[in-house]
Amino acid sequence: MNRRAKIWLSVVLPGVCVVLVPSTLPHGKDPWPVPDEARKMKNPVVSTEASLAAAKAIFLDSCAQCHGEGGKGDGSEAAMYSVKPANFTDAHMMSEMTDGELFWKISEGRRPMPSFKKQLTEEQRWQLVNFVRNFVPRPTPPAKSAGPAKKPRVHKH
Repeated sequence: MNRRAKIWLSVVLPGVCVVLVPSTLPHGKDPWPVPDEARKMKNPVVSTEASLAAAKAIFLDSCAQCHGEGGKGDGSEAAMYSVKPANFTDAHMMSEMTDGELFWKISEGRRPMPSFKKQLTEEQRWQLVNFVRNFVPRPTPPAKSAGPAKKPRVHKH
């Protein structure tokens, strides 16, 4: 290998990788660490029609401009920020996040998302946790069948 090729491989290639690799990471997938004690918190608020309706009003007023009315992270202001708002319809993401994590993130915020600890009561923040959980489509149970189809008996004479 000639000297120029060795220099390119040892200096230029690593520099290119440092620039290109971060750009290949999915946007909005950066970690948002949550303390273990917050992750383990249990939601004390039962999800009822009334509590979900109250949370929907809060969500539409305080969250939908970034997270979108359908919770997909596509609100009218979402494009203004370098951090993409969470897509609450992402079943994988939502299944990996505990209620305590959601509550903590709503409470503490992270730029550009504000903290809602002083704007909303603890109960309202837990209601929001229940509400955003409902954005994940629930799988429809398979239709119950009457069992395997029976083959007609053929009588041989």
